[in-house]
Amino acid sequence: MGETPEQFRRRFPALENLTYLASCSQGAMSDALAGSLAEFQARLLEPGDPWHPWTERVEEARRRFADLIGADADEVAIVSCASEGAYQVASGLAWSPGDAIVTTDLEFPSIAHVWLAQRARGATVRHAVSTGGFATLDGYDQAIDERTRLVSVPLVSFRHGQRLPVAEIAALAHRRGAQVIVDAYQGLGVEPVNVAELGCDYLIGGALKYLLGIPGIAFLYARAGASQDRDPQLTGWFGRADPFSFNPYELDYAKTARRFEVGTPPVPAAYGAVAGLRLISALDPRAVREHIAALTDHLHTELARRGETIASPAAPDARGPQVAIRDTDPERLASFLAARRIMTSPRGELLRLSVHYYNTEADMAAAITAIADYRRTAP
Repeated sequence: MGETPEQFRRRFPALENLTYLASCSQGAMSDALAGSLAEFQARLLEPGDPWHPWTERVEEARRRFADLIGADADEVAIVSCASEGAYQVASGLAWSPGDAIVTTDLEFPSIAHVWLAQRARGATVRHAVSTGGFATLDGYDQAIDERTRLVSVPLVSFRHGQRLPVAEIAALAHRRGAQVIVDAYQGLGVEPVNVAELGCDYLIGGALKYLLGIPGIAFLYARAGASQDRDPQLTGWFGRADPFSFNPYELDYAKTARRFEVGTPPVPAAYGAVAGLRLISALDPRAVREHIAALTDHLHTELARRGETIASPAAPDARGPQVAIRDTDPERLASFLAARRIMTSPRGELLRLSVHYYNTEADMAAAITAIADYRRTAP
């Protein structure tokens, strides 16, 4: 059945006196993460070569991520960040004038910039038209044509937490001959994800946010059989069929997704990723989704009732693990809340309040009350 929210929360000591609603930026620190990083440090202090335990931990991160998304470990590459994963996909396609990448203005800029950079190689970048600030299947339908080669869809938008209709968009793209890449960074760990059900060719995600790790490591899923025009242009010794052959004369790419890997993997971040993935694997994904949906629904309803302008979708099935509100100075509002030990994440004109399985109704109440206090006292 998995751990209850109360059991899970006890793994995060700081939450005893902290309301943490910033998982969309960085997940809260767990005792498991602290212990894993201490273990990495201990390996450095031990006599002998630490490579064997290091590579074991990297491979465990790969296996656990694959299990999380319903993939095979050979379909997962270890990369340093989501941008690197996106680049590895884009660089493997030979762009001709008129070939298109279709994306959305809700794409995280780090990914969007990779797509824009392909214009120098001949690609055209088109943005699916949003409606009322939200991406729609119809918007993608209008943007995808027979010259579209790659369609990029966030699982959940970083901006305001919209959960996009990924499977429907992927099916549409495939009917028109395009491949599909999903940025799942803002959902993995709190949204059930199965790559077969999504129907995507590629998926990227990292450990930093809801997966409860640290910066420096991300994962690229490449569906077995997904075709590319050429081998990855960014490469290194871990992209080889046998990284430890140390052959400077041969460029033999791995037959698996490891072909997308570059140099020495981010070992400390792999320790952190495994700590978070172990915690997530002890949970029932459906229970996590239901718990978070109940909290975000309450948060959305109460903030709207008190006059806040909500930027997130009103429909629960279109809302991911966050509620975003509009404000003229989100940084100032976030500072006000932080002074009351309520951590949030301001972006642009929005203040994002993101929810994890460790959050409670009391956390929602604390945020709602503090925002009301701010409105009464702010000039």
